[in-house]
Amino acid sequence: MSDSIAALPSTNYPVERFTLPNGLRVVLSPDKSAPVIGVVVVYDVGMRSEPEGRTGFAHLFEHLMFQGSENLEKLAHFRYIQSAGGVFNGSTHADFTNYYATLPSHALERTLFLEADRMRAPALTAENLANQIDVVKEEIRLNVKNRPYGGFPWCYLPQLMFDSFANSHDGYGSFEDLEAATAQDAKAFFDSYYAPANAVLAISGDIDIAETTALVEKHFGDIEHRPAPELPSFAEPDLTAERRGQHHDPLAPMPAVALAWRVPDPVANLEEYLPYLLLAEVLTEGNASRLVERLVLKDAIATDVVSYLSFMGDVLAVRDPTALLIQAHYPPQHKADTVIETIESELGRLATDGLAAGELDRVRVRLVAQLLRESDAVLNRALSMSTFEQQYGKAELINEIPTMLAAVTSEQVQAAAATLQPQRRAVLEVVPGKGA
Repeated sequence: MSDSIAALPSTNYPVERFTLPNGLRVVLSPDKSAPVIGVVVVYDVGMRSEPEGRTGFAHLFEHLMFQGSENLEKLAHFRYIQSAGGVFNGSTHADFTNYYATLPSHALERTLFLEADRMRAPALTAENLANQIDVVKEEIRLNVKNRPYGGFPWCYLPQLMFDSFANSHDGYGSFEDLEAATAQDAKAFFDSYYAPANAVLAISGDIDIAETTALVEKHFGDIEHRPAPELPSFAEPDLTAERRGQHHDPLAPMPAVALAWRVPDPVANLEEYLPYLLLAEVLTEGNASRLVERLVLKDAIATDVVSYLSFMGDVLAVRDPTALLIQAHYPPQHKADTVIETIESELGRLATDGLAAGELDRVRVRLVAQLLRESDAVLNRALSMSTFEQQYGKAELINEIPTMLAAVTSEQVQAAAATLQPQRRAVLEVVPGKGA
């Protein structure tokens, strides 16, 4: 075990929680250091929990929730947050959808009213639905269809790696499914997945616990209780033979390849999952990392290489099944197999010889410093606490993750590398130019 463990800092953010009678879970973390608050509502519905025939609905709803409500006209949410000096947004992920804002602390009640109002009754009209379907379709064109490497690999590699609809479908959604949606479909989706019992409200920053509790009860307490829906099964067997596929991209200037392996369940086996997080850092973090040094600097067979956990980069906010990915772009005079074989060689060397002295500590200190720096902002703190509470039932993990990372040994990272075998991986190549 590393001698540097004791030197790694950690946090001790306070956590208070309660649950309203309608099932809404609430997490509060006071911090009087600045007159600022972060407010997050996370709903336990993501891209892979949307039903068949409704691909893209999780993302579509992220847009619909900003289109007014029974009490507020369209764009009112924007106006009230911005006029209070706040900023806001929403995002859709594999396992959750969240809505968040940073505001001066005096605007707490304003933002709680706004979040409760759209949790109670958003304006799910046919007009709003048609308008936002067009917005989502244009976003897909911009980010996927008309962009080099658009959607690579997160839109395409799961389709190769997994068999179930939940894990394999394109969460951005098909135009056919989006265009077939009706206002009645939207209401049914809202009634099921946007129940208070399917949500977590997290507030961090300059708050008083008693006052904030009273305000939450005032604005959210009378929202009708609806039971949280059962999540579909995400269970998938591990691969026992390599799967390979190609994605033709007429806009890509050079070829690329992505490899993915299943990793331990982040929620059920967090201590077994964390060595893979450090392994990804060892492989491609900085010019001294294993794969950057070999593929980019020494052999010059790739222009860049990155490794990371989860298809959408939600390293500590993702359920099983998920993966460790290695992604490289390379000049057309080289072959995908050359890149893959070199990656295999480096993984084999790491699995056999282990890590060099100080190699793990270098990436561990950088990673922990990054986590601590990010959690210093009250909004990031609320974002992390909300998803930790949603998926683990434990917002306090924000304080514990740095210590858990400090306890990971070189031997555990070496053992993780040894599991990245060819028969367990999916490989997707980007073929550039014409032929799509």
